[in-house]
Amino acid sequence: MKTFRQVMSWVIPIVIGLLIALLIKQFLFQVVRVDGPSMQPNLQNNERVFCLKRSQIHHGSVVIFDANGVDPQVAVKTDYVKRVIGLPGDTVRSKDGNIYVNSKKINQDYISMKQRDAGTGNWTLKSISVQNSWLKHNGATKVPQGEYFVLGDHRSVSNDGRYWGFVPKDKIDGVVKVPSWAGTKTTRQNVNKEWQHFYAK
Repeated sequence: MKTFRQVMSWVIPIVIGLLIALLIKQFLFQVVRVDGPSMQPNLQNNERVFCLKRSQIHHGSVVIFDANGVDPQVAVKTDYVKRVIGLPGDTVRSKDGNIYVNSKKINQDYISMKQRDAGTGNWTLKSISVQNSWLKHNGATKVPQGEYFVLGDHRSVSNDGRYWGFVPKDKIDGVVKVPSWAGTKTTRQNVNKEWQHFYAK
Protein backbone atom coordinates (compact mmCIF):
# COMPACT_ATOMS: atom_id res chain seq x y z
CA MET A 1 0.00 0.00 0.00
CA LYS A 2 2.83 2.34 0.84
CA THR A 3 4.47 1.60 -2.51
CA PHE A 4 1.19 2.30 -4.31
CA ARG A 5 0.89 5.66 -2.57
CA GLN A 6 4.47 6.51 -3.47
CA VAL A 7 3.87 5.65 -7.11
CA MET A 8 0.65 7.65 -7.23
CA SER A 9 2.36 10.62 -5.60
CA TRP A 10 4.35 11.18 -8.80
CA VAL A 11 1.96 9.65 -11.35
CA ILE A 12 -0.94 11.97 -10.45
CA PRO A 13 1.06 15.21 -10.91
CA ILE A 14 2.32 13.95 -14.28
CA VAL A 15 -1.21 13.12 -15.44
CA ILE A 16 -2.51 16.49 -14.25
CA GLY A 17 0.37 18.25 -16.01
CA LEU A 18 -0.35 16.39 -19.26
CA LEU A 19 -4.04 17.26 -19.07
CA ILE A 20 -3.25 20.94 -18.49
CA ALA A 21 -0.79 20.93 -21.41
CA LEU A 22 -3.41 19.29 -23.64
CA LEU A 23 -6.05 21.85 -22.68
CA ILE A 24 -3.64 24.74 -23.31
CA LYS A 25 -2.74 23.33 -26.73
CA GLN A 26 -6.40 22.76 -27.62
CA PHE A 27 -7.90 26.03 -26.44
CA LEU A 28 -5.20 28.65 -25.80
CA PHE A 29 -1.97 28.35 -27.77
CA GLN A 30 0.62 26.00 -29.15
CA VAL A 31 4.11 26.23 -30.60
CA VAL A 32 4.27 25.45 -34.32
CA ARG A 33 7.09 25.17 -36.85
CA VAL A 34 6.98 27.09 -40.12
CA ASP A 35 7.47 24.72 -43.06
CA GLY A 36 8.69 26.18 -46.35
CA PRO A 37 9.55 29.62 -47.77
CA SER A 38 6.05 30.96 -48.58
CA MET A 39 6.09 33.60 -45.80
CA GLN A 40 9.59 34.93 -46.40
CA PRO A 41 11.03 37.41 -45.65
CA ASN A 42 8.93 37.65 -42.48
CA LEU A 43 8.86 33.99 -41.43
CA GLN A 44 11.64 31.57 -42.23
CA ASN A 45 11.57 27.83 -42.87
CA ASN A 46 11.78 25.89 -39.57
CA GLU A 47 11.12 29.02 -37.48
CA ARG A 48 9.04 28.33 -34.38
CA VAL A 49 6.14 30.64 -33.57
CA PHE A 50 3.08 30.73 -31.32
CA CYS A 51 -0.39 29.93 -32.62
CA LEU A 52 -2.92 31.81 -30.47
CA LYS A 53 -6.24 29.98 -30.59
CA ARG A 54 -8.54 32.76 -29.42
CA SER A 55 -7.06 35.82 -31.11
CA GLN A 56 -9.36 37.81 -33.37
CA ILE A 57 -8.66 37.51 -37.10
CA HIS A 58 -8.09 40.89 -38.75
CA HIS A 59 -7.09 42.08 -42.21
CA GLY A 60 -3.34 41.44 -42.28
CA SER A 61 -3.32 38.78 -39.55
CA VAL A 62 -1.03 35.82 -40.19
CA VAL A 63 -2.93 32.59 -39.53
CA ILE A 64 -2.38 28.86 -39.37
CA PHE A 65 -5.00 26.61 -40.94
CA ASP A 66 -5.52 23.00 -41.95
CA ALA A 67 -5.22 22.83 -45.75
CA ASN A 68 -6.93 19.43 -45.94
CA GLY A 69 -10.23 20.15 -47.67
CA VAL A 70 -9.02 23.61 -48.75
CA ASP A 71 -6.15 22.85 -51.15
CA PRO A 72 -7.29 19.97 -53.42
CA GLN A 73 -3.73 18.61 -53.50
CA VAL A 74 -3.76 17.96 -49.74
CA ALA A 75 -5.32 14.72 -48.49
CA VAL A 76 -4.20 14.67 -44.84
CA LYS A 77 -4.02 17.31 -42.10
CA THR A 78 -1.37 19.79 -43.22
CA ASP A 79 -0.80 23.19 -41.62
CA TYR A 80 -0.39 26.20 -43.89
CA VAL A 81 0.76 29.64 -42.69
CA LYS A 82 -0.58 32.61 -44.71
CA ARG A 83 -1.63 36.25 -44.35
CA VAL A 84 -5.32 37.19 -44.34
CA ILE A 85 -6.07 39.68 -47.12
CA GLY A 86 -9.82 39.36 -47.48
CA LEU A 87 -12.46 39.02 -44.75
CA PRO A 88 -16.02 37.77 -45.39
CA GLY A 89 -17.83 40.09 -47.81
CA ASP A 90 -14.66 41.76 -49.15
CA THR A 91 -13.75 42.30 -52.78
CA VAL A 92 -10.07 41.75 -53.59
CA ARG A 93 -8.10 42.59 -56.72
CA SER A 94 -4.47 43.00 -57.67
CA LYS A 95 -2.98 45.38 -60.25
CA ASP A 96 0.63 46.30 -60.98
CA GLY A 97 1.88 44.95 -57.66
CA ASN A 98 -0.79 46.71 -55.62
CA ILE A 99 -3.64 44.92 -53.85
CA TYR A 100 -7.01 46.58 -53.37
CA VAL A 101 -9.53 45.42 -50.77
CA ASN A 102 -12.97 46.96 -51.21
CA SER A 103 -11.34 49.32 -53.77
CA LYS A 104 -8.85 50.65 -51.19
CA LYS A 105 -5.12 50.06 -51.68
CA ILE A 106 -3.55 48.09 -48.86
CA ASN A 107 -0.16 48.66 -47.26
CA GLN A 108 2.44 46.10 -48.38
CA ASP A 109 5.52 47.51 -46.66
CA TYR A 110 6.15 44.03 -45.25
CA ILE A 111 7.46 42.90 -48.65
CA SER A 112 9.67 44.68 -51.19
CA MET A 113 8.44 46.33 -54.39
CA LYS A 114 10.22 43.62 -56.40
CA GLN A 115 8.39 40.89 -54.45
CA ARG A 116 5.05 42.59 -55.12
CA ASP A 117 5.71 43.10 -58.83
CA ALA A 118 7.25 39.68 -59.50
CA GLY A 119 4.90 37.55 -57.52
CA THR A 120 1.42 38.97 -57.13
CA GLY A 121 0.12 39.36 -60.71
CA ASN A 122 -2.95 41.18 -62.04
CA TRP A 123 -6.30 39.62 -61.13
CA THR A 124 -9.70 39.80 -59.49
CA LEU A 125 -11.24 37.05 -57.39
CA LYS A 126 -13.45 36.15 -60.33
CA SER A 127 -10.60 35.99 -62.85
CA ILE A 128 -8.34 33.79 -60.73
CA SER A 129 -11.21 31.52 -59.68
CA VAL A 130 -11.89 30.79 -63.36
CA GLN A 131 -8.26 30.76 -64.48
CA ASN A 132 -7.21 28.32 -61.74
CA SER A 133 -10.42 26.24 -61.83
CA TRP A 134 -11.33 26.56 -58.17
CA LEU A 135 -13.45 23.60 -57.10
CA LYS A 136 -15.53 25.81 -54.79
CA HIS A 137 -16.87 29.33 -55.36
CA ASN A 138 -15.78 29.40 -58.99
CA GLY A 139 -16.73 32.82 -60.35
CA ALA A 140 -16.99 34.44 -56.90
CA THR A 141 -16.65 38.21 -56.83
CA LYS A 142 -16.53 38.53 -53.03
CA VAL A 143 -15.14 36.52 -50.14
CA PRO A 144 -18.04 34.30 -48.97
CA GLN A 145 -19.48 34.58 -45.47
CA GLY A 146 -17.57 32.49 -42.95
CA GLU A 147 -14.46 32.31 -45.18
CA TYR A 148 -11.18 34.20 -45.72
CA PHE A 149 -8.86 34.97 -48.62
CA VAL A 150 -5.17 34.45 -47.85
CA LEU A 151 -1.83 35.05 -49.55
CA GLY A 152 1.74 34.13 -48.70
CA ASP A 153 4.21 37.00 -48.34
CA HIS A 154 6.65 35.36 -50.78
CA ARG A 155 4.14 35.62 -53.62
CA SER A 156 6.25 34.09 -56.39
CA VAL A 157 6.53 30.74 -54.57
CA SER A 158 3.46 30.70 -52.33
CA ASN A 159 0.70 28.16 -52.90
CA ASP A 160 -2.19 30.24 -51.60
CA GLY A 161 -5.76 31.42 -52.15
CA ARG A 162 -5.03 32.52 -55.71
CA TYR A 163 -4.80 28.87 -56.73
CA TRP A 164 -7.50 27.12 -54.69
CA GLY A 165 -9.85 29.73 -53.20
CA PHE A 166 -11.00 30.58 -49.69
CA VAL A 167 -10.31 29.24 -46.19
CA PRO A 168 -13.37 28.40 -44.03
CA LYS A 169 -13.18 29.82 -40.52
CA ASP A 170 -13.49 26.37 -38.95
CA LYS A 171 -10.25 25.36 -40.69
CA ILE A 172 -8.25 28.15 -39.02
CA ASP A 173 -6.35 27.00 -35.93
CA GLY A 174 -5.28 30.45 -34.77
CA VAL A 175 -3.28 33.62 -35.27
CA VAL A 176 0.52 33.58 -35.46
CA LYS A 177 2.61 35.58 -33.00
CA VAL A 178 6.40 35.71 -33.23
CA PRO A 179 8.01 35.66 -29.76
CA SER A 180 10.33 38.48 -28.71
CA TRP A 181 13.44 36.30 -29.01
CA ALA A 182 12.78 35.25 -32.64
CA GLY A 183 13.21 37.04 -35.95
CA THR A 184 14.09 40.74 -36.04
CA LYS A 185 12.22 43.76 -34.74
CA THR A 186 10.98 44.44 -38.27
CA THR A 187 9.81 40.91 -39.05
CA ARG A 188 8.11 40.62 -35.66
CA GLN A 189 6.28 43.86 -36.39
CA ASN A 190 5.34 42.61 -39.87
CA VAL A 191 3.72 39.50 -38.42
CA ASN A 192 2.43 40.59 -35.02
CA LYS A 193 1.18 44.11 -35.73
CA GLU A 194 0.79 44.56 -39.48
CA TRP A 195 -2.99 44.28 -39.11
CA GLN A 196 -2.94 47.66 -37.35
CA HIS A 197 -1.66 49.31 -40.56
CA PHE A 198 -3.50 47.30 -43.19
CA TYR A 199 -4.62 50.06 -45.55
CA ALA A 200 -2.14 52.35 -47.29
CA LYS A 201 -2.18 55.98 -46.17
